[in-house]
Amino acid sequence: MSSYVLLRHHTCYRYDRPVSLGPQTIRLKPMAVAQPYIQTYALHIAPPYTTQTWQHDVHGNTVAQVIFDERVTFFDITIELEADLTPRDPFAFDLHTDATVWQQPEFGQQSKAMVQPFYVHAPANTPLHLYQDACHAGARCERFLAHWLPTAPTQTVAMLVALNKAVAAHVGYQLRMEPGVWSPEETLAKQSGSCRDSAWLLVALLRRMGFAARFVSGYLIQNTQSPNGEDVLTCDLHAWAETYLPGAGWVGFDTTSGLLTAQAHVALAASPTPEDAAPVSGLLDHCEATFDVSMQAERLFLRNCA
Repeated sequence: MSSYVLLRHHTCYRYDRPVSLGPQTIRLKPMAVAQPYIQTYALHIAPPYTTQTWQHDVHGNTVAQVIFDERVTFFDITIELEADLTPRDPFAFDLHTDATVWQQPEFGQQSKAMVQPFYVHAPANTPLHLYQDACHAGARCERFLAHWLPTAPTQTVAMLVALNKAVAAHVGYQLRMEPGVWSPEETLAKQSGSCRDSAWLLVALLRRMGFAARFVSGYLIQNTQSPNGEDVLTCDLHAWAETYLPGAGWVGFDTTSGLLTAQAHVALAASPTPEDAAPVSGLLDHCEATFDVSMQAERLFLRNCA
């Protein structure tokens, strides 16, 4: 049974006076890995007096750059896309034989030595060193790993699944509307955070262990139950972590649910840092601004594939 959904995402910025906006970068188009499941896509910008171009950033994301021809009092972004959410097995991948078992050395040795043999087989066009900078992993990250690693499984996938679940169990979910991402150290100290906070924490932990890891932003479309027990389709902006595994490529781990990413996750942008995966970024004049976002997802039809 295939499930097709229509997603509408509307973002509104309102300014207290006419302002000049610098070039705005919009990272709200599904990544290449998600394209086979996207049936239609449209981006609408208001006000209409803009110059809009599609570009590829240094991380391979497809981004829209919008340049405004005059001052504005508002900036609206509307996304409409149709996606096929046919269930997919997140474990449907094969690892290179050298990557199936993960053997940790004595903790405290050079972290890259833990998994460096993995990346001998990485494609030449995959700059994994950009995703291995562990500078964000401080003392609390070290203590977290020192406590967790002694009982970690030696099978690579089992270990990664266990680490993701450990982060999900340690960091309570918190809805945070303010911009920015907490440091991994702050998230561990508070033992709570938004999806982007816990995702960035997992990226830091994976890098400290020597894995290449990146931050991903995207949509999460899923069924929930209303108070009267009816199934309701919901959509939210979401964030998760991905790590590179030879033979499998980039594999996603959702630190909010503790699960691997699958059909409900529509990746929009991936980057070594959260800043370069933000849905919208750009400069504007000093002003008072308000921000509002709305999302709706509706099921279009069910198609019997038998």
